[in-house]
Amino acid sequence: MHRLSATKVKQAKLREKSYKLADGGGLCLLIRPIGKYWRYNYRFLGKQKTLALGVFPDVSLAEARKRHLKARELLSEDTDPSEVKRVQKFTKELSSENTFRCIAEEWFQVHMLDKSKKHKDRAVYMLSTDLYPVLGSRPIASIKPTEVLAALRKIEARGVDAAKAKSLTSQIFKYGISTGRCENDPSRDLASALKKKRKKHHTAITTPKEAKQLMTAIQGYDGTPVVKAALEISALTFQRPGEIRHMEWNEINWRKQQWEISGLKMKMQND
Repeated sequence: MHRLSATKVKQAKLREKSYKLADGGGLCLLIRPIGKYWRYNYRFLGKQKTLALGVFPDVSLAEARKRHLKARELLSEDTDPSEVKRVQKFTKELSSENTFRCIAEEWFQVHMLDKSKKHKDRAVYMLSTDLYPVLGSRPIASIKPTEVLAALRKIEARGVDAAKAKSLTSQIFKYGISTGRCENDPSRDLASALKKKRKKHHTAITTPKEAKQLMTAIQGYDGTPVVKAALEISALTFQRPGEIRHMEWNEINWRKQQWEISGLKMKMQND
């Protein structure tokens, strides 16, 4: 083997008809009118096959021999090097299609179109501002926890809680898992690496005197009757503004003198 030299390869002339220069062991330099190509000719399961190893001068003689050796090693293990190359090419092409951004956009179309405008706008903002710049072009199956953490830390550096972005990222990875584009969710165990959200304690009325002051203030409110009634209902029932806005007459039990909200309208699904 190793019949060729770097000089001989470089000085080989292009001709009108193609010809070959053998290096040994099935490795040869195919010289065509338009260029020089490395080829490995071999037999697998009784069939003659040829594996392309690159183009000279992009692939030197030394590099062609390394590739040739790897192919021979595969062959010695009863593995077709041409099939290995085909699978690697397919995997690379698939990875370029299955970037985090591509999967995220697909997830958005499947899971977000029926959500409120506010919900959709928030997701789009987090994706475009915080996640795509770090993860967007990466194949989703290759993303490591440290990469996701880097994106979340940038959010925290702005003084913003990254919990919602982490949750969004996790939903996209879970969608990737369910559709066969990745095998795990690298954001799953990152909660302990993020800053804890500070609990805010809102001002509360805790004494009869304060309650009296509130009711007196409501009675003296110089606004529309609807708003004034809503304030009174809020103080008497401790319901959220959303429930009060959607209050219906058929929910009032006049006999028991109470407001009965259907579980279908409640967050906990209980009456």
